[in-house]
Amino acid sequence: MRRIDYWIGVPLCVLGSIIHKTLKLFIRQDRPISKNVLFIELSEMGSAILVDPAMRKLQKEMGANLHFAIFKKNKPSLDLLKTVPEENIYTIREDNMMSFVLDTLRFLWWTRRRKIDTVIDLELFSRFTALLTGFSGAYNKLGFHAYYNEGLYRGDFLSHKVAYNPHMHIAKNFVALVNALLSLKEEIPYSKTKIMDEEISIAKVKFSADEKKKMIDIIQRIFEKYDSEQNKIILINPNASELLIQRRWPQENYAQLIKMILEKCSKAVVLITGDPREREEAQRLKEQVQDERCVNFAGNVTFAQLPLLYSISKFMVTNDSGPPHFAAITEMPTYVIFGPETPALYGSLGKTTPIYAGLACSPCVSASNHRKTACKDNVCLKVIKPEYVFEIIEPELEKN
Repeated sequence: MRRIDYWIGVPLCVLGSIIHKTLKLFIRQDRPISKNVLFIELSEMGSAILVDPAMRKLQKEMGANLHFAIFKKNKPSLDLLKTVPEENIYTIREDNMMSFVLDTLRFLWWTRRRKIDTVIDLELFSRFTALLTGFSGAYNKLGFHAYYNEGLYRGDFLSHKVAYNPHMHIAKNFVALVNALLSLKEEIPYSKTKIMDEEISIAKVKFSADEKKKMIDIIQRIFEKYDSEQNKIILINPNASELLIQRRWPQENYAQLIKMILEKCSKAVVLITGDPREREEAQRLKEQVQDERCVNFAGNVTFAQLPLLYSISKFMVTNDSGPPHFAAITEMPTYVIFGPETPALYGSLGKTTPIYAGLACSPCVSASNHRKTACKDNVCLKVIKPEYVFEIIEPELEKN
């Protein structure tokens, strides 16, 4: 995808920018009031949660009809908070080139049929989304622009060029995009506003006792000795996206941490989570622990059921990946192990505690390097020892 984005994306962005600017010379249009707003974030499931405060602000301030474009496999992340109506979500299949091209062409028709007047491109790394934005037919086109900073060439399609701030949490950067649209005057660069911490709070979901009972029943089917009145569910997520495998804490460290949890707390039941494709890996971790209270739970709940699982769990220890962002919509504490990225920019907005060594080389991936790293040895995670993580989680483990 990166090779296609570079070798095809760059020339298309150059050509598209020329066409876009030429058309603007001959077509004059008054700026419309933003009624139908489309957010584009294709590849990051966690970002669908992190952008929620920005979307809710736009909805509150302008009463906008929200739309969203995302890769089909990542769509379930939008369904967790249901801020965007189902019928307003456009999905692009990326499983093969034919589907990808057809869905891209259909997108250009969909935006016009939906009368999209504003597009907000949330991506930092993709020229493809820049092209979708540029040819969407919308009058207002907002996104991050490098100006004199380092960054990818993404053409020149934007009506509102927002300066990405590499020292501010990505959720606040998303709010800055909305603030640019709300601005009553042109700014270079957008957005000359101060964004408070309260503006990036995440809406929470609540579950009834009957709904929680259904999840308890699922756990009891997998581990018959589980007693919801006596046991504490501790979640372990040892996985991370294939896009950046350097984010994975060593499996042997997870095994040692689980042993320490089970030894310390006789009421603890550890569930190793993951999707069905990660079940084999979870089984290897379970076999390393060799304790019946360590359960391979990968693939036993759907993505939509994750918040329900989180709502009955004591806490979760996880790599820096999607689950801590999905857990942010519940009250469950998370302990997130960071390495190549920094919690200052990508930390969960929930009840989270980042665990971060902060080596001189960290973080090594950013907006300026297309989220690529030369690192083949993630010492930034290896130096975080199980004993240190256990010391951090122990107070939560001891709570009733």
